[in-house]
Amino acid sequence: MLKKRLIPVVLVKQGLVVQSIGFRRYLPVGRPKITVEFFNRWDCDEIVLLAIDREPDLARLAGLTAHVSGAAFVPLTVGGGVRRIEDFQELLRAGADKVSLNTAAFRDPELITRAAEAFGNQEVVVSIDARRHADGRYEVFVGGGREATGADPRDFAREAERRGAGEILLNAIDRDGGKQGYDLELVRRVATAVSIPVIALGGVGRIEHVPEAIGAGAAAAAASNIFHHIEHSTILAKQAMHKAGIAVRRGGTSACATPGG
Repeated sequence: MLKKRLIPVVLVKQGLVVQSIGFRRYLPVGRPKITVEFFNRWDCDEIVLLAIDREPDLARLAGLTAHVSGAAFVPLTVGGGVRRIEDFQELLRAGADKVSLNTAAFRDPELITRAAEAFGNQEVVVSIDARRHADGRYEVFVGGGREATGADPRDFAREAERRGAGEILLNAIDRDGGKQGYDLELVRRVATAVSIPVIALGGVGRIEHVPEAIGAGAAAAAASNIFHHIEHSTILAKQAMHKAGIAVRRGGTSACATPGG
């Protein structure tokens, strides 16, 4: 049985790890490398590092990637302001195992194709930020959740898969920082629309929310805010997944040597 994954997401703004609330408010949490070191020891399967500055600085992100990658003994996905194939290459050289595309993937879908052809499908993650409207319709937003596109996330996910994306990182804008749990309907819609793995993100307020994403069809459960405020939170989340009958890899990262400062 294919094991499901648990993925902490590290959001970085102006060089600091932040807690995001509704894509609008950001509360500082700590330093990226220290955060990655903690998660690495706390039994996670991968780590996602996203720079969310309004004006992304690719050189700065590459430097940050090089700084933290040595502390990550699990696969590291990095994103934020990636617009060109050269940006993709720079982040991989800096130590990223995968690169996440967001706004550029929508505005220039051919970039997905070029990246997949150049580096392989497994290294291309397309991040989709979706908002639910009052009528139940979902819409893709880009530009840090500020710009409506009119696109249905299912359609965009299908195009991303067709063009060679290896995974979809699906973030529910409405749930961000709300602690109400994942938008399970959004997860179901997108997960059933594609055959590549979908990583659910947005809304976790309790450890018990984590297994629900897998039940809705996600291949991996991701979260950010909750993991910063509960000690050994990823270990507890893995235990909750196991208790729910979900096949997970257990104990691997916590057995790693403690990384240096």
